[in-house]
Amino acid sequence: MDKQIILDAFMFRHACKEFDPDIKISEEDFLFILETARLSPSSFGFEPWQFLVVQDMNFRMKLLPHTWGGKGQIPTASHFLVCLAMKTPLLKFDSLGIADFMRQIQELPEDRITARTEYYATFQQSDFRLLDNDRAMFDWAGKQCYIAQANMMTAAALIGIDSCPIEGFAQDKVDEVLAEDFGVDLNEFGVAYMLAFGYRAKPPKRKTRRPLEQMVRWF
Repeated sequence: MDKQIILDAFMFRHACKEFDPDIKISEEDFLFILETARLSPSSFGFEPWQFLVVQDMNFRMKLLPHTWGGKGQIPTASHFLVCLAMKTPLLKFDSLGIADFMRQIQELPEDRITARTEYYATFQQSDFRLLDNDRAMFDWAGKQCYIAQANMMTAAALIGIDSCPIEGFAQDKVDEVLAEDFGVDLNEFGVAYMLAFGYRAKPPKRKTRRPLEQMVRWF
């Protein structure tokens, strides 16, 4: 692949604040974008995310009052996604869900499951101290959710689709809406971010970034 094609996609991508509501993403293209999220890497390969694709405008409007960073995107995006990050009950080393995941999804033999559980316990208890409080675990899961976010935005840009990552929301209020109107169990999940997709309504501002020599140190 021509490297310039990839760099052009990164130059094309910007945080689109308003989309053309009359232009919709095809089902094929959006499933392609979702597939790049599904194939994204995660720590221990445990995929600590769930994605809600919110196409019903009535449901989007329930999120809007608490999403100050999505005033232009929520009403106009062709597709709107809410990413949920898993919490401690789903990710703790001794949870049944983790054992089942290794057994059913990763298809590991029992001896490997036992060994990986021991490594995972050490990682959570002492290496990263994720069990000190629930926020530590949630933030760790959220970091991985952002890998999937970046992959989706890059994939979208490669096929000429715009996107906008959104953190401008009241987290507790959005969680309440997700629990009440979307049936999300807040003991297991919390909102990590929102992500809008569509086609830009107007040209973006010029992209600005620090030069490479200011952000990289070689040793």
